[in-house]
Amino acid sequence: MKIRANACIGRTLLKALFLVLFLAGTAFSHDRADRDHHKKHRAKTLYIWAGDQARMAPDFLAVIDFDENSASYGKVVRTVPVPPPGNVGNEPHHCHLSADKKILACGGLLSLLRGQNGIFFFDVSNARHPRFLSSASGSRSSITDDFLPLESGGFLITQMGSHTGGTPGRVAEFNGNLEMVKEWPVHPPHHGFNPHGISARTEINLMVTSDFIMPASTLDSFPGDPEIRGSIRVWDFKTREVVKTIQIPDAIGTMDVKLIPADRQGRAFTAGMFDGFVYLVDTKTGTAEVAATGIGRSVLIRPGTRTVSYMTTGQARQVMEWNPKTKASATLFPPFEASQDAVWVHDGEMWMASGTKIMRRTTKDTEWSLVQDLGAANSIKSITRLAISPDGKWLAFVAEPVVAK
Repeated sequence: MKIRANACIGRTLLKALFLVLFLAGTAFSHDRADRDHHKKHRAKTLYIWAGDQARMAPDFLAVIDFDENSASYGKVVRTVPVPPPGNVGNEPHHCHLSADKKILACGGLLSLLRGQNGIFFFDVSNARHPRFLSSASGSRSSITDDFLPLESGGFLITQMGSHTGGTPGRVAEFNGNLEMVKEWPVHPPHHGFNPHGISARTEINLMVTSDFIMPASTLDSFPGDPEIRGSIRVWDFKTREVVKTIQIPDAIGTMDVKLIPADRQGRAFTAGMFDGFVYLVDTKTGTAEVAATGIGRSVLIRPGTRTVSYMTTGQARQVMEWNPKTKASATLFPPFEASQDAVWVHDGEMWMASGTKIMRRTTKDTEWSLVQDLGAANSIKSITRLAISPDGKWLAFVAEPVVAK
C-alpha cells in the first residue's frame, strides 16, 4: 500500500461515499417470526453524505427512497446542500447519528485545505425531510474523523490534526444543542497526539483514542516521509483528561481502537494499519502485546461474547476468532470472495459485501447467503467498508457512485 495515496490529506483524494441505511424497529434475528417482522420493517430511507468529484458544486446530503415496495425505489427524493460559505470541496468522510437518532453529524476530511468548517450537523428527525442545521470548526484542531455519540446528547469528535493539520490534535465535544463545549484535553500530549479512533465505557469512566498519522505529513510540501503513529491514549472519561499513554513501537498506524465490552480488566484491542498485527491493550498496566499476526481488515468484537474476530491475509484467507482470556485463536469460516470488510449483527451473523451484494453467514452455515443486492437501482458499485450501530438497527457502508455517461 502506498500510504501517501490513501492516508488523510494524500495526493489521491478519496472518492468513496458514506451511506447511512436507516433500519427500523428491531435487531436482526435467526428466528423466522423476527425475520418476517424485519422484512416488513426494512430500511425505508437512505442518506448519502456526498461531494462533487470536480469540487465545483456544493457538498450535500442526498435522501433516497429505499422502500422496496415503492414505485420510486432507488430514486433520489431530495438533496440537502450545505449552504455557503465553505460548502464546496470538504471531502465528505465519516458520519454518525446521535444517541436519539435525530441528528446526523458529518465530517469533512479536507475542509482545512480551504479554510472551511469541517463539522456539519443535519436534523433527521423527519427522515424524508432532513434539514441542514449548522457547521463548525475547532480553534485548536482540524481534520475531522470519528464521532462518538453521547447519551446526554451531542458528540465527542476526533480531530486528528492541530488547527494547521499538525500536532497535537484534539477531541472536540459538542453538547445536545450542538454547541462546542471544549477541545480536549486542556493540556494535550505534544508528541504524536493525532487521535483517529475512539471508544468509551462510561460505566467504568474509561475512554481510549488511537493515534494514526500526522495529517500534514501526507502533503507533498512536507519534507520527508509521512509520520505514522503507534500509540493509544487512556482517558478519564468524566474529566476528559489523558491519564496514560501506551506506546506500541512496532505498530504501524494504529487507526482504530475498541474497548472490550464487560472486560473486568478494561482492556482494548487495536491493529497496525500497515503491519497486519492485532494488539491487546491493557489500560491498567499501560502495556500492549501482540495477539495475532497476518491479519487484514475488520478487527471486530463478536456481539454477546468477549472474543475478537479478524481476517487473515494471503491465499488461504479465514475469519478467525481470538479469545483474550486464553489468548488462543480458532478458525470460523472463509470470508466472502475477496472482501476484507465485515460487521457482526446482534444475532450472530457476519455480514460482508462484494460488488453490490451484501451477504450473511453464521458459524453454523456452510456457505454465504444473500441479504440484499443493492444493484443498479441505487447507482452504486464496489461496496467496501461496513459499520453497524451498537443497537444493531443502523448500517453504514462505503461505495462508489455509478457515473452516468
